[in-house]
Amino acid sequence: MGRIIAIANQKGGVGKTTTAVNLAASMAATRRKVLLIDLDPQGNATMGSGIDKYEVENTAYELLVDQKPFQDVVVTETNGKYHLIAANGDVTAADVKLMEEFAREQRLASALKPVRDNYDFIFIDCPPSLSMLTVNAMAAADSILVPMQCEYYALEGLTALMDTIERLAEAVNPQLQIEGILRTMYDPRNRLANDVSEQLKAHFGNKVYRTVIPRNVRLAEAPSFGAPAMYYDKSSTGAKAYLSLAGELIRRAEQLKKAETAAEA
Repeated sequence: MGRIIAIANQKGGVGKTTTAVNLAASMAATRRKVLLIDLDPQGNATMGSGIDKYEVENTAYELLVDQKPFQDVVVTETNGKYHLIAANGDVTAADVKLMEEFAREQRLASALKPVRDNYDFIFIDCPPSLSMLTVNAMAAADSILVPMQCEYYALEGLTALMDTIERLAEAVNPQLQIEGILRTMYDPRNRLANDVSEQLKAHFGNKVYRTVIPRNVRLAEAPSFGAPAMYYDKSSTGAKAYLSLAGELIRRAEQLKKAETAAEA
């Protein structure tokens, strides 16, 4: 069964979409079957995958609101070698439309149920707000990956996010867990970044990924070429860091599977 991971943080500008696109591409490069779902109306993950958000025929709106069949909405040819559910400005309307619908918070979970076995990993790029789209992502996900910068305000925001996740889990998805916390745009020369990093490890322990995503020009440039960093410049430190993160996620998923198998035995 495919593992569904929502990539979320209420704070914008923390590398959420960069992580979604590059992690999906890195997983696909390890010969895993990967689906990336863009739930952000800005459509940045769509554009970063090499798909023109202005030209795409069907988006997450058609999947969630019109309930079109998954196979009619999914884009199978992307520059990241993964499948994609695209997004553009139309997805903004989904937030409003879903408020009028029955079982509105379960629309994404229902749409993915018949196809999740077709994928090893499903990543969801959430909007930087607590909207009905984010609620749908958390209701569908097994876990949440939280990208964050190592700075004071980000640390405060993380506390608020954890409270939100806890409340949402109680309401829509009791099995929801924290997959991990990813330190992004990291500069080891910055004393504050190092201090915050140590606080994170002290508080969250092994939930903090060993992999750190550095500040990297190539990661910033790649989206303008409609490609993940590993296809724009595979030798860049950013591309290598996301490959390392993919390896860490795979190891964790295998450990979890062994633990579940042992528990069943």
